[in-house]
Amino acid sequence: AVCGALFVSGLRARLGTEKASLLLIPIAGGGLIVIGFSTSLMLTCAALFVIGAANILVIALYNIAVQLSAPRWVLARALSLFAAAMTGGIAFGAWLWGEVAGAWSVESAVIGSGCAMFLLLLLTPILPLREPSPGGTDAVDLEFEPEIGLPVTLRSGPIVIEIDYRVAQADARDFYNQALKFRPLRLRNGGYDWSIARDIADPTLWTERYQCLTWADYLRLRGRHTLDDRAAQEAVGQYLIEGAPLVVRRRLDRPFGSVRWRSESPDPKGADTGFIAP
Repeated sequence: AVCGALFVSGLRARLGTEKASLLLIPIAGGGLIVIGFSTSLMLTCAALFVIGAANILVIALYNIAVQLSAPRWVLARALSLFAAAMTGGIAFGAWLWGEVAGAWSVESAVIGSGCAMFLLLLLTPILPLREPSPGGTDAVDLEFEPEIGLPVTLRSGPIVIEIDYRVAQADARDFYNQALKFRPLRLRNGGYDWSIARDIADPTLWTERYQCLTWADYLRLRGRHTLDDRAAQEAVGQYLIEGAPLVVRRRLDRPFGSVRWRSESPDPKGADTGFIAP
C-alpha cells in the first residue's frame, strides 16, 4: 500500500481515473485468485504486495475524484459518504466471504472474491467514471441581486422561482434535452419540485419552475452556483431567441388559509388593520 501510494499522481495523469481502475481492478482480482491456488509462501506474499498496491491506488484515485467532483460547500458531506460507503463495503465483504469460508473453505472464499472483482468490470458501461472538468466546481457569483418588495425574512417561504425562456420552435427539442440537465443542479443546490413547462398558447415560451423551503434556502442556493452550473446555463442560452431576455420571477407561496388580515385576527402589537406580513 505504501509503495502503491507513491504512484497515484503519475498514474492519474497518464491514464485518468477510469482507465486506471480498469487496469487495477483485474490486477487485484488476479492476485486474489493466485493466492487462492498458491502453495508457495513467496508467491502468496508477492501477490499480497501487488494487491495492496492496487487497492490503495484505487482508493486514492476515487478519493481524488470525489474531491474534484463535489462543490466546495458540500465537499465534507461527499467525503463522509465516500468513507462510509468504502468502510461499509469492507464490513459487508468481511461478513460475506467469512460465510463462504465457513461453508466451504478459505481458498474458495479468496478465489470467489477475486472472480467477483472481475465482475465489477461489467459495471463500466453502466456507471462510467467521468473526469471532472478543471475548476468546474469553483463557486461563482451571480450578477444580479433579487428585487424585494415584500418585507420577507430569512424564514419566509416557501419561495417559488420561475424562469421564462423564449425558444424558436425549431430548437424546442434540443432546448428541452439541454434544460433537463438543470434538474440535478437545482436539486443539488437545495431546490425541490423542479419542472419545465411549455405554454400552450405561445409555443415559444418555456418556463422552468422550482421551489425553496425558505428565503434563506434560496439565498444559499444562489451562493452554491459553480462554473459547471454557469456552463449549463450557457448551453441552454444558445437556443434562446436572439434579443429575448430571461424573465425571472420570485414568488412567496401562500397556501390557502395562510393569509390573514388584522381585522379578522387582531394583532396585539398594533391596532391598525392591514395585511400581516409573513
